[in-house]
Amino acid sequence: MIFKVHAKNTLYQGRVFALEQWNVTTPDGRETTYDLIAHPGAVTLLPLDDEGQVLFIRQHRLGAGGVLLELPAGTLEDGEDPSVCAGRELREETGMSADQLTLLGDFYMVPGYSTEHMWVYLATGLRPAPLAGDLDEFIEVEPIPLAQVWQMAAAGEIHDGKSLASLLLAQKHLNQGGPSNTSTSQ
Repeated sequence: MIFKVHAKNTLYQGRVFALEQWNVTTPDGRETTYDLIAHPGAVTLLPLDDEGQVLFIRQHRLGAGGVLLELPAGTLEDGEDPSVCAGRELREETGMSADQLTLLGDFYMVPGYSTEHMWVYLATGLRPAPLAGDLDEFIEVEPIPLAQVWQMAAAGEIHDGKSLASLLLAQKHLNQGGPSNTSTSQ
């Protein structure tokens, strides 16, 4: 069930990703082309403060046509370790740094048309340490109690896929027995 790649052509190179066209042979021997977004990878953070609140952000997303509630996230720089990116993005987007970053897991965002691989970190021991954010980001930080986060996710009030996937990965680290139990033992 393996596709054999013959050639990759870059059709467009942007600031964050490239649009590539791949010439491949399918497992049944047919030759075809696939369009693929080549992405360097990214991180998502679940920042949990000492009061049991998760620091979400609100920002306008052109692709969604409006403002989304999301966990902080960001794109890896060339050759950057995901944990380094996580620390930087936490400071840029929330103004906080973490005493501890715990890798919760990783996943592919949309492997049908993108190479974007995302690492998810739980950030604890938060303390103020702001960094200037990206010039094109207009972000509002919104602390939400962990119990409310689970309710919002279950009610379909969080529409950002990376945030929902990150919450799923965080469940075993944040509760004993699922979203109805909101203890924050680690």
